[in-house]
Amino acid sequence: MTIKDKYKQVRQETMAFCDHLKIEDYAIQVVQFASPAKWHLAHTTWFFETFLLKKYVTDYKEFDVHFNYLFNSYYNNVGDRILQNNRGNMSRPSTDKVLEYRKYVDEKMMGFLQSTADKKKIDLVILGLNHEQQHQELLKTDVKYMLGHNPIFPEFNSAYNLVNDKNESTESLKIDAGIYEIGHPTDAFCYDNELGVHKVYVDDFTINNFLVTNGDYMAFMEDGGYTDFNIWLDEGWNWVNKNEINSPMYWHKIDGEWHYYTLAGLQKVEKEAILCHINYYEATAFAEWQGMRLPTEFEWEIASKQLNWGKRWEWTNSAYLPYPKFEKENGAVGEYNGKFMSNKMVLRGASVATSPDHSRPTYRNFFNPVERWQYTGIRLAKK
Repeated sequence: MTIKDKYKQVRQETMAFCDHLKIEDYAIQVVQFASPAKWHLAHTTWFFETFLLKKYVTDYKEFDVHFNYLFNSYYNNVGDRILQNNRGNMSRPSTDKVLEYRKYVDEKMMGFLQSTADKKKIDLVILGLNHEQQHQELLKTDVKYMLGHNPIFPEFNSAYNLVNDKNESTESLKIDAGIYEIGHPTDAFCYDNELGVHKVYVDDFTINNFLVTNGDYMAFMEDGGYTDFNIWLDEGWNWVNKNEINSPMYWHKIDGEWHYYTLAGLQKVEKEAILCHINYYEATAFAEWQGMRLPTEFEWEIASKQLNWGKRWEWTNSAYLPYPKFEKENGAVGEYNGKFMSNKMVLRGASVATSPDHSRPTYRNFFNPVERWQYTGIRLAKK
């Protein structure tokens, strides 16, 4: 596939998801960490305009001089920006204007891609496409958060349940102690936080080739999992009590039965389906209750060739830190991952909301331990 075709494919995939939105859905931001759909559409377009067209196209005319301020996310090198929690306050520019912006930039990018073969520039386009794929996943999770907190639980689309998949195995894997290489080993695309192949030693461990199911977690809940402080980290126990948590996100008990919100609407919880939408604190509490633990990110990567993965982002017991050989790029692109290496935990794998061809065994996702609006799950390990 040519880079032009890949560009068209990724950009069209974003819009294909948005085809199921109503015009009123595009501008809503119900919580600070979940951005409006309109902002996602504009921000991913801003990336190409800012880092490619404005930089490399002679006499390029910016679509709107205000958009750099409105749709920059966290790139301090590029200039000032609105606060994240104000992204939903913009009724203007309208959604139609944002769609016009996407069309304008796409047309300019087609001309740019037709006229350049420079590897550095093409690599930046590939980064932009992977960046957009990240936002495709965020679109799905942010839209679900918006609709899932609507009291009538509206259906997004009947084909978008996304949480009804089952485990393919019931076995566990034994991994021998030894020295293993960690990190992205080839010239194919990866993020900078995956680079710097290095060796780690791990002791013998066992890791499940399956994820925790809803039925497993129901047993935890019924056994007082949310009321037993002995199995919780202190920060997690404070979170449970402060927020009066007694179930995973989107779960609701109706007439004595558990239901959960899916993008296909409110449905009964399937006990055999893989658990979803839990945070690091819930994952560690469940592991403690089971007499097991979460794998480290290194254990996960070592075992990944033998694991069934890709249904849920999987919490690991590893803090998000730089690899020994990590180096940041200069300028704004260097702000992509390194600046977030504090107070976050690593997740490995991918999820049912992850875009096609966007996952690999070395991919290091990261979130605050309290967050659970992503399609997160639990895989257990033990010595």
